[in-house]
Amino acid sequence: MNLTTILYVAAGGAIGAVGRYGVVSLAGAVLGHGFPYGTLIVNVVGSFVLGVLIEVSALAWSPSPEVRAMIVIGVLGAFTTFSTFSLDVVTLMTRGETAHAMVYVAVSVVVSIAALWAGMTVMRAVLT
Repeated sequence: MNLTTILYVAAGGAIGAVGRYGVVSLAGAVLGHGFPYGTLIVNVVGSFVLGVLIEVSALAWSPSPEVRAMIVIGVLGAFTTFSTFSLDVVTLMTRGETAHAMVYVAVSVVVSIAALWAGMTVMRAVLT
């Protein structure tokens, strides 16, 4: 670990955190606050972007370790968040909305994995 990498990760984290705040705020304003739409959106979008990055890095672009850390750990690490996802599930359950909580878990996991796969597939098709 070196100072340059730490600064790249910190910059990426700031970008990702602000992005997440914006998406969660917008989703709440547009879709309401009764269901954690914002967290679901950032997790799916973040998974897709990670899939794109994996394929682009494998097929067409080899970013420096600092840039890779900035994007994966910084931007995507701050943009997506499993801890918030977990809190959202528990919040729904404590409100007695167990069915909503289970739907949220299932949709988040399945759609986020599908989004990562889709990102990889799209980049594979574009770059090969």
